[in-house]
Amino acid sequence: MRPEILFPLFQDAQTLPGIGERMAQALEKRAGRRIVDMCWLLPQGLIDRGYRPQVAQLRGGEVATLKIHIADHKAPRQSHHPYVVLCHDDTGPLDLVFFHARPQYLLAQLPPGETRFVSGKVEFYRDQARMLHPAYIVKPEELEKLPMREAVYPSALGIRPRSLRKAMTEALRLIPVLPEWRDPERLRAHRWMPWHEALMRAHSPQTAADLDPASPARMRLAYDELLANQLALSIVRDHQRKRPGRAFTGGDDLQAKCIASLPWKLTGAQQRAGAEIQADMSSPSPMLRLLQGDVGSGKTIVALLAMLRAVGSGAQAAFMAPMELLARQHHARLQPLCAALGLRADLLIGRSRRREADAVLRAVEHGKTHILVGTHALFQERVRFHDLGLAVIDEQHRFGVHQKLRLSRKGGNDIDMLVMTATPIPRTLTMTLYGDMEVSRLDESPPGRLPIDTRALPLSRIGDVARRLRAAISQGARCFWVCPLVEELEPSLTRPGGKRSAARERCEWLKERFGARVGLAHGRLQGQEKDEVMQAFQRGDLDILVATTVVEVGIDVPEATIMVIEQAEQFGLAQLHQLRGRVGRGRGRSSCLLLYNEPLSDIAARRLRLLRESEDGFFIAEEDLRLRGSGEVLGTRQSGAPEFRLADPLAHQRLLLEARAEADALLAANPELEGEHGAAARTLLYLFERDEAIRYFRSG
Repeated sequence: MRPEILFPLFQDAQTLPGIGERMAQALEKRAGRRIVDMCWLLPQGLIDRGYRPQVAQLRGGEVATLKIHIADHKAPRQSHHPYVVLCHDDTGPLDLVFFHARPQYLLAQLPPGETRFVSGKVEFYRDQARMLHPAYIVKPEELEKLPMREAVYPSALGIRPRSLRKAMTEALRLIPVLPEWRDPERLRAHRWMPWHEALMRAHSPQTAADLDPASPARMRLAYDELLANQLALSIVRDHQRKRPGRAFTGGDDLQAKCIASLPWKLTGAQQRAGAEIQADMSSPSPMLRLLQGDVGSGKTIVALLAMLRAVGSGAQAAFMAPMELLARQHHARLQPLCAALGLRADLLIGRSRRREADAVLRAVEHGKTHILVGTHALFQERVRFHDLGLAVIDEQHRFGVHQKLRLSRKGGNDIDMLVMTATPIPRTLTMTLYGDMEVSRLDESPPGRLPIDTRALPLSRIGDVARRLRAAISQGARCFWVCPLVEELEPSLTRPGGKRSAARERCEWLKERFGARVGLAHGRLQGQEKDEVMQAFQRGDLDILVATTVVEVGIDVPEATIMVIEQAEQFGLAQLHQLRGRVGRGRGRSSCLLLYNEPLSDIAARRLRLLRESEDGFFIAEEDLRLRGSGEVLGTRQSGAPEFRLADPLAHQRLLLEARAEADALLAANPELEGEHGAAARTLLYLFERDEAIRYFRSG
């Protein structure tokens, strides 16, 4: 049970004064609707209101706090014109400009003939200094109420920045002082502050340096999250080693028949990975293995062979994917292979019809289903296996540790687990991120897979790209067109110097040139609507699918031979490699066009050059780490379910190594997390919602 001291943190945000249902829903979309979720939404900027010039000293674009004298109010002649308050100081005039103004309110706030302090961003219009909608208007005697520094939080649609800051202030008042889980000597060595103080400082930056991931407060918070994760992994690893598992020794005949039915020969890497998995499964200790395979390296068939070993030994297997579309695709691939072997493979997803789902659940419970493919639906309490022996989890970085543990408890004994990822992970990070697992790598491409022709072009040549695309589509080609954003109304993601390309606008632009056979898919669509668009593209009802990174994993269209990535310089190397992997999956030659904005930075140019020169995902991941890219080696920032909220495994790699060492040392000295220090460590696990691991202490 969660410690009582944490109860305030896990309240709904709507319990805070000033937060209604609408604001709570907006918070939920951005961070989560509990107070603890608000704690992890750290400021990304700082407004300094300490600049106090006179009007004659003003420069456009600066935030300034001015002492002004109010001269007159100028009401608009037409409704769409602004309301202007004419002001000045001893050095010159200043206009305060308001749209959709309430005149009586403004007359009360800014009475002619009086003096006020105003604070906001200054701009110039026809050489006249003006301030649009001042953030603060205060009387001279109330100047102390004007905050000299304000945190800028990531934007949440539907919440004004000032309202969000007020909500954060209310949330932070409820934060308890927690018992210290860190080793005192390690704290002193780093000169870090207690957790409560670190959280308060992180939310109250005083300088730009306080926003840096390397600032003391943020380093402390990042370390705590990494320590919670490593502690949970260490508990799982120790539990796996101590508890008896089950030796799977059957299934040789099923595996042999399956391999013989394949139209290709297994690669050397597939054979090596299969042998490693088979050795694990033949052992009485439970397997927990990570299968890393580059895009198109053949992970699914390796997973099937593992499942056949479990089924051939009398058990059942589960195959879990992060998206319904991906689960459907896996089932479509596995079902005919299983049927040819006399086995039953069923599908269970959130949108399964009740009657179909009930039939599948009965078959699973009575052992008639040999392999169950599904999504998060497999976590449901009503899913009861007759004898679950192996769980395969695809795109494992999209599932947290606690989700894996929940699935593992579906088996009577500790089941074997095989987790897979197509995201190449540098060797230097694999053991620290996945220290609870053995690792197998598929580092060979299946024979006959053609290289992808990768080219980079400036975005100014987009008209040429459209003309070449028309010719390719006339010959039967299909195209993915990826943009960084859904729409241009995402100010927190707009880079300095220009707007990012938006999928909705690009879709309309392409429809004007290619007609109705252009579809749009992005993360804001409802699951069913998104799947329908993707399935239409798969069926060939669409020639072009415009999308955000929702197509990074999941959609498999062998007929798609063209990938256009707009503003490619905005993506991480590993993510570009993942997106490119959506083409080149059929027999035709494929191409990938990387459209970029000029001028390119040196690092962006090196990234695009690396992508043109190599299709080796593991090499690309190592280079991305070496370049220190944008922290997207794991691709978790766009996944929708990031494993970490405060830590960046790349930026905080040194902390990750230290957290693993501290977690191991803590469990070695106090295996059951008993006593005062053990209780504090358990609080840490509950705080970062790694409490599934604590259940292992209760279960033995």
